[in-house]
Amino acid sequence: MLGVLFLIILFFAINQVIFNIYQKRHRFLDKKKMNLLYFYHLIFFGVYLWYAYNNPSDSKGYYANVNIHNGSWFELFGTDTDFIDFLAYPLNSIGFSYEMQMLSFAWLGYLGFFYAYLFFREKIPIKIKAFKSIDLLTLILFLPNMHFWTASLGKGSTIFFGLMMFTYGIVKPGSRIFLLIISSLIIYHIRPHVFMFVAIGAVAGYMSGKEQIPFWQKAFVFVVLIGTLVLVQDQILAVMGLQGSENLIEDFQAQSEERSEDLSDAGSGVDMSSYPLPLKLFTFWFRPLFIDAPNALGLIVSVENLIYLLLFFKILKKDFIKFIKKSPAVVKMSFVIFFMTSFAMTFVMSNLGIIMRQKSMVMYYIFFVIYYYLAQKKYEKFMKLKRLKEKSKNSNLTPV
Repeated sequence: MLGVLFLIILFFAINQVIFNIYQKRHRFLDKKKMNLLYFYHLIFFGVYLWYAYNNPSDSKGYYANVNIHNGSWFELFGTDTDFIDFLAYPLNSIGFSYEMQMLSFAWLGYLGFFYAYLFFREKIPIKIKAFKSIDLLTLILFLPNMHFWTASLGKGSTIFFGLMMFTYGIVKPGSRIFLLIISSLIIYHIRPHVFMFVAIGAVAGYMSGKEQIPFWQKAFVFVVLIGTLVLVQDQILAVMGLQGSENLIEDFQAQSEERSEDLSDAGSGVDMSSYPLPLKLFTFWFRPLFIDAPNALGLIVSVENLIYLLLFFKILKKDFIKFIKKSPAVVKMSFVIFFMTSFAMTFVMSNLGIIMRQKSMVMYYIFFVIYYYLAQKKYEKFMKLKRLKEKSKNSNLTPV
């Protein structure tokens, strides 16, 4: 455990360097909150480590795969599980134990929260209170289920890091091109189909956003992302076994039914095949919800899912569709990514345990939409009161 303690201190020191670099660009960066978030995330690293010791865990498989590999590092390079093995191999080569590798990937998960924080605060400077007295951004950053599934050796921590880095980078693609390239490679190599949703969402947002974005910037985003999708379309389709398909819709439905049946047999299964689409989406976003919690972890997650549900209710207003139509590019992008990914996942997810893990990838996108909507409403209310005060003040002036 001395190695783990050393890494905790090392990553803390690296964090301070990162904070100093980004604070020059973003004066709002709260180092105290980010350090608190780091130690909070470490708690979930410990919780997940205990969980992995006592339950089946993919992290053990990744660690074992790398340990028994006798070939070169680049023989491991590939997509999906292979990419996690590829990332873990150098750590194993320098003697990192299972616990140290777990912590290293947990740190990547933490950096995902850091980039999420930068993205939220850069685009929404207005503070919003949730449930009357809780700072909404703080609530979002400290949701426990999000930390649990991003605190271990595996896909969850790494793709969350990639997604949040990409989201922060796409705000200013010209000056953050390096972050966009790195994050795109990470997302694609872990989940090619998720990269497709992200690319489509980014293009849709940039092409329809209300702000005046320079044409070259729109063209750059469109050409790079759509061009990349064309180049890797076969690999994306291969994820669902659809390469060479002549009828993508029918073959997708058939593959979805097959995978759904396999997942429902894995324990804590729910038969979603006969559910109407709204109920499928509800299941993916908000279940388990107390009565169908599969275990103690499910009960804890149910509390968080209730928070999701209460936050979701805040956008069930008549003016929300109008808001989306007039919203800026990043809001539309987040909205498209969230719904496209959710829609696809509902056809293949039939296991509550897997649902709890998979949705951690995309929930921050709808949180951003909700946050922006509430901030917009608060701003409009403030401006309305300001105009009324000015009008009242002017009406009270007596002419000379």
